[in-house]
Amino acid sequence: MTLPSYPSYMDFDRFIDVARLVALDGFITERLGRRMHATADRAFHTGPFLLDPEAPNLPGARMIELSRSRLAEDYYDLDRTELWAPSEDAAEFAPLMEFIATLPFAATGRMLIMYDPSGRAVSAHKDHDSAELCHEFIWLRTNRSKPFFMLNPETGERAYVTGHSAWFDTVNQFHGADASGAPSFSIRVDGVFDDAFRARIPFPSENRAATPSIWADRGPA
Repeated sequence: MTLPSYPSYMDFDRFIDVARLVALDGFITERLGRRMHATADRAFHTGPFLLDPEAPNLPGARMIELSRSRLAEDYYDLDRTELWAPSEDAAEFAPLMEFIATLPFAATGRMLIMYDPSGRAVSAHKDHDSAELCHEFIWLRTNRSKPFFMLNPETGERAYVTGHSAWFDTVNQFHGADASGAPSFSIRVDGVFDDAFRARIPFPSENRAATPSIWADRGPA
């Protein structure tokens, strides 16, 4: 099996309405400003798969859960869309939810905003260790204030997201963010891509987690 190029990600700006996403920046920033000093939002946890075992797994970011599962939290259920429903926080971010409805998903699962009032670094980590699990998701940002990267564990090389959206391999490479020193946030929407969109994607027969990087190597169909 030939692995694709790492670090890498699939740029999704060509598949989404970037202008509409960017237009949400002021709205989301204002809403987050109301919550910056709140304590109710859950702390973001990187999970156990850290590049540096001594790095913080609670880097300081918080999460606004726009949807919640009816079962106990399980990372492997992010795309079991039948389990997820909008949370009470979704109404506060109605224009964002309307934008999410335009994305190429047949159905959505977990949806969340990750924000940090201080723009601290996010430790390089992997999301899970199952090479045959490929979560279908889109990572989004309305501005470029969060320096988000993918990292090749063999070479230490970093690939920074240059646009406003991405899909990436969360198993065969690490990802994280540099400190910005200013409030920053990003959005992640998990689900199942619709059939027309999935037809574009070169899913491999093994190591399905590598799919976004394989697609990035080939270029969009």
